[in-house]
Amino acid sequence: MSQPVTLEALDLVALVCSRICHDVISPVGAIVNGLEVLADEKDEKMKEVALDLIRKSAIQASARLQFARLAFGAAGSAGAQIDLGDAAEVAKGFLEDDRLKLVWNLPRVLLPKNRVKLLLNLLMIASSAIPRGGMLTVDPVGEGEAMGFRLRAEGTNARIPPKAEALLAGTPAETLDAHVIQPYYAGLLARAAALKVSIAAEGQGIVLTATL
Repeated sequence: MSQPVTLEALDLVALVCSRICHDVISPVGAIVNGLEVLADEKDEKMKEVALDLIRKSAIQASARLQFARLAFGAAGSAGAQIDLGDAAEVAKGFLEDDRLKLVWNLPRVLLPKNRVKLLLNLLMIASSAIPRGGMLTVDPVGEGEAMGFRLRAEGTNARIPPKAEALLAGTPAETLDAHVIQPYYAGLLARAAALKVSIAAEGQGIVLTATL
């Protein structure tokens, strides 16, 4: 059985930061473009279009940063816990749009931070399983601090993201880069939280589980 690949701490930090920047640069760039239009445009209708673009992009950038703060950040001191209600809010802000709906069936309880960070990272993987949109459903497995999770992604042409199993297991065949660091990081979180993660096709959907 292959042993998990290890990264130097500085390399891991650099790749995770690159991934976060990749997620945020698009809405920030749209804000800059909108401001340039406002500065140069004389037509009032075009100014209104630019303002609408700025508003939507600012909301999107804020949602992505809030999600990243919880999914990748320290989230308090060592041993801290995170409210699943807070996790639900940032997850919906980050994921939900006119193509994707998130059904959150978890109770509002405090869980160890690595367990909640893992859940948010698994949501990212689940959403990538349905690139055309659809529905993500999150259910509890067990209860209390031992609670695990079951995520189901349903949508047109749902498929397991390429190399997701190996990345979650920490045994990718290729060199790690910013494009694949997120599922690898999710695997690190799973092992830190002493949870086993699996991903499989089930009917018309893709199911991820994280359990003891």
